[in-house]
Amino acid sequence: MANELFQKMAQSIIDGDSDVAVELAMQAIAQGTDPLEAISNGFVVGVNKVGESFSIGEVYLPELVMAGKAMKAAITALEPEMKKRGCERQILGKVVLATVEGDVHEIGKSLVGTMLSVSGFQVFDLGVDVPTAKIVEKATEVNANIVAMSALLTTTMVKQREVIEALEKVGIHGSVKVMVGGAPVTRDWVQKIGADGYSEDAIGAVEVARHVLGL
Repeated sequence: MANELFQKMAQSIIDGDSDVAVELAMQAIAQGTDPLEAISNGFVVGVNKVGESFSIGEVYLPELVMAGKAMKAAITALEPEMKKRGCERQILGKVVLATVEGDVHEIGKSLVGTMLSVSGFQVFDLGVDVPTAKIVEKATEVNANIVAMSALLTTTMVKQREVIEALEKVGIHGSVKVMVGGAPVTRDWVQKIGADGYSEDAIGAVEVARHVLGL
């Protein structure tokens, strides 16, 4: 019975259907299914499937966004039950996420945030057009493991370097890994500024985050 429910959960994410995902989450709670099992054996399976399909070009950005939303809705529905049982999801790491100063591109950054949080990272999304000092301040305040920055303009890419320099200045670049992304960002640029990781898309960002933390 549980297996059938898990399959339906995975399918609801693949279909990007938030309503069905929430319905199935509530069903799992009513049946006494462990919410963590529902997440890892059901919903996450769907997210991984969509991720694989996206990476080989079988599904596109809108489907990825819908899958992320459905996953978020399912986890939100399961959260009260997790708190009640005292079974918090294991947090893989803390990520401070931002689009750098002078840049107001939101979609890619938000999608990365969604994918990281549904994959088990605690994400502090500072939004867009975020000054360097604010990023460094937040990373220090929450004892972040990763700072992830997006830049979609060649003119704002330099801010990624500025943040890394600022992290070095306060002496935390060793303990805080830096991930960068955005259309103009290349592997050469990543090496040039001394970032720890780079991803072209949101699904890849999860892999990179795990990799830079040695998970």
